[in-house]
Parts: sequence; structure tokens; C-alpha cells
Amino acid sequence: MMMKHLGYSVLAATLALGGLAAPGEALADKFVFANSSAYDNLDPHAIFDVGRVASRLNLYDGLMRWEDNPPVLQHWLAESHTVSDDGLTYTFVLRPGIRFHDGSEMTAEDVVYSIDRILTLKKGAFSLFADVIDVGTTRALDERTVQFNLKKPSAIFLATVPEIYVVNKDLVQSHEVDGDWGAGWLSKNEAGSGSYMLTRYDPAIGFQARRFEDHFLGWDMNPDPIDEIEFRTVLEINSRVLGLMNGDFHGTDGYLPQDQVKRLAASDEVVVDEQESMRIFYAIIHNGRKPFDDINLRKAISYAFDYDSFINDILSGSVARNPVPLPNNIWGAPKGVKGYTFDLEKAKEYLAKVPQPWPVVTIGALAGYGQTEQAAALLQNGLSKIGLESKIVSEPWAVASAKMRDEQQMYDMLFLWRSTYYADPNNWVGEMYACDQIGARNNSWYCNPEVDKLLMEARVETDQAKRAVNYARAATMVMEDAAGIFVYNTKWFGPFNKRVKGVRFCPIGNGQEMRWVSLE
Repeated sequence: MMMKHLGYSVLAATLALGGLAAPGEALADKFVFANSSAYDNLDPHAIFDVGRVASRLNLYDGLMRWEDNPPVLQHWLAESHTVSDDGLTYTFVLRPGIRFHDGSEMTAEDVVYSIDRILTLKKGAFSLFADVIDVGTTRALDERTVQFNLKKPSAIFLATVPEIYVVNKDLVQSHEVDGDWGAGWLSKNEAGSGSYMLTRYDPAIGFQARRFEDHFLGWDMNPDPIDEIEFRTVLEINSRVLGLMNGDFHGTDGYLPQDQVKRLAASDEVVVDEQESMRIFYAIIHNGRKPFDDINLRKAISYAFDYDSFINDILSGSVARNPVPLPNNIWGAPKGVKGYTFDLEKAKEYLAKVPQPWPVVTIGALAGYGQTEQAAALLQNGLSKIGLESKIVSEPWAVASAKMRDEQQMYDMLFLWRSTYYADPNNWVGEMYACDQIGARNNSWYCNPEVDKLLMEARVETDQAKRAVNYARAATMVMEDAAGIFVYNTKWFGPFNKRVKGVRFCPIGNGQEMRWVSLE
């Protein structure tokens, strides 16, 4: 077994040195996606964002998976599961005969290793599980049966199970260095069972993968699958758009600025797939930093943003106003809440209550994501009109995401999207504003005991109607506290080459799962 693992590792490393195809190279039957974020790490337990979701969805599998729109939770590696009456024990039975890419068979021990690895590394999806599972408590009852033993009931555990991407225990352990759980090796290699297996990787360019013919689901559901895929980093919006129009790429980001969406829709080579999503656009405000811990300053900033101009003029009315930290179309979202409006007089009124000297506000934006830069510029204009000086710092997602977890490095504000990792209100307000998520998923350092009580109750309550009441109240209170600037819920405008067929959009993954896709 060890010889098989070592041989596979050498092959992967050799291929990685070969580099990726150059832009403009003939595509033939290879699918090429131009991504707006860098694939700087392939470890499925170290990353947990939509910008790099393609490596997780295509190279790895989980016990369950979210599919389609609205999202439906389906069994994946597991053929069944049961939950104990007290809500503490979840038992999953694996499908028989699942193979990793190196040919070895997956067992329950690989699942145990994967959840323990997530909990030990304390990265990626760690925050989803840290409060409910301890290292060493998950059991392999036999080769195909794994049992999760929770510390307390969790209303969201099942929804988060897809984030336990299963890695090949023996292969990863064979590459451990000084107890790092194989983190160095897995950052640039893979040890999965997914529909595609890694062939080439360059963190500065992206990754290529070929179809895994022995995938446990088989390929009958897609009679004409794509044999080779490439996900390439292209930060410049115009380069992605031109490349798609010219046939250099088959697909790109579905959240482009509206002028670029219209440009692509007018092309004879491109089809734009429009879908309602669950992806709110907002600005984090650093509530833990003086003077932003003053609600008057936060309210002044909230009234200084021109919501209508951004939605109707810049985005051509293609999105819906969303005044709270829950998407309008998720259960538990409060109804009839208007939120803040663009009102410079009110902004000045609240700013006058803030002791001087006033700070120079650092507004973060994401390089390669035009809307974040447009929103930052619009807010800067509003702040200047009320007498607040500001500066805009635009940086790549990898840089911004690292700063978000550091209280000192975090921007005063940062415009970004909150995507769907699992279809439950906790995905938004429950993670963004819970006290125990500070520094992990709560990047605003906001902690309101009243809000926190509602969120903690909703985590363990099994009655969805009762949970919905809590989430609606909590989301409204966060908005009233001006903990962030909440702007809109988005639609996904997925642009693809006209040859591309079979894309299955899901708000969790944004249509980047390639096993369903074919090329005419």
C-alpha cells in the first residue's frame, strides 16, 4: 500500500512541475475556467471560501453534498444516516467500494481522520465544528460505518457535514513533516476521491485535473463528460471577459459588474445563465476598534452610503435591496424591515455625536472584484460630504481574508459578499455576529449579549419555526446596531461559452462542480 502511495505522490509532483497551459492555447475538449481568486492552497481543510471552491468540489467528496437551486442536501459518499433521539449521535454508512485517486479503498477511518484533521489544524471549516465535536470522539464502527458524537445538540450539524471533505489518511500521513498533518504537502497536492484528479498545479496560475473514471457515482448521469479541466487565476475583469468572448475560456465569475454582464450577453459566443442566489453584499465594520465601537459613528457611515444609486445606477437594478445580514429568500429573514437609507443630514447628525478627532477611515475592497471597488468609491464620496476623510485599499482575496482574522490588521471596513456555505440562517447572521465566532467567521468583532442569546438558542433548537423567530429578531438587532452596511441580495449571472452544457447552479458552489458539464 505504501509503495502505491509513494508512486502516486511522485507522479503528482512531477506533473506539478510542468506548469499550466498558456493563455490562448487551443482549448480542444478541455474546459477552462477563468477565476477571480488565486488558488494559492489546495488543502480542503485549510480553505473555506467560495473563491477557491472548485478545488474542493472537483477533487474531493464529502459524506453529503448540496445540489441545485434552491439547495437540496443529498447523500454523497454516505448511502444513509441516522440521528439518535437526543440529537448527539450521527451515524453514517459509506457506499461500498469507494476508491481514492491512488486506487486505495476509502474506509470510515479516513472520515475519522478528516474531521480530526480539521479540528486539529483549526483552519478552513474548523469554526463550524469546534463547538460541537472534540478531537478523538468520532468513531469508525466498522469499515463502512462512522459515528459522530456531538458535545451538545446542533440544529446545523447535518447542514455542515458536506464541509467534511474526506482525505486519504494513509497518503496524507505518509507526507507528514514534524506533526503538520501533511499540511505542507496537501497545500499543493491532493489526496481525494473526487470526480477529477489533479495533474498540474502552480499556485500563481491555477490547477488542471483529469476525469477520475472510477469515481463512485460513475458517469452514466453524464454520457459526454469533460475529460480535462483547468481553473486558471485571472484577476483582471477585462481579461476574463475578453478571454471568454474570444474563446480562450469556457466560463468565468457569475458576479461580474452589470456592464460586463451585458457585454457578454451581447456576444454570439457566450450564454449568460441567470439564477436567484443567496449571496448578500455588505461591508464589515470593525466594531471592536475605536472609535468604530461607537454606534453613532457606525450609523453615520450607514446613512452615508447611497444604496439606491449603487443598486439602480451602477448595477442597473439587477439585485434586490437586502437591509439585514440574512438573504431575503432564506427562511428566518425578517419581513418589512427597511434598514438604512442614503440620508446625509442624518449622517451628519450622528457624526456630530462622535468625539473628535475623527479617524481617516480605511475602506477595504477586493482586487479583481469590481463591485467592491465601486462600492468603496461610492461610500468614500458620501463620507467626504459629511466631513469624514477616507482611503481605499484594494487587495487580492487571499490578502484580505488573512487580514480579516487579525484584529489589528483588519480594515476599518471591507466590502465583500457573504456566500452560501450551507442553506441555514446560521450561515449568515449566526456566524457573522455570534460572540464565539470572533476572529473566525465574525470578522467585525461585534458582540451583543442579547443577539448572542438568540443565536445560541437557535443553534440547538430543532423546531424551525422557533429558530426562524430568533434569527429574524437577531438580524434586525444587528442592523439596528449598524454592525455593518447591508446592501443587497444578488443574482448569479453565469457566463459560459455557448458550447458548455449541463451546468447545475447551486448557491453553494456557484455552478463550478464539473462532473455534470459537457462540451458540444
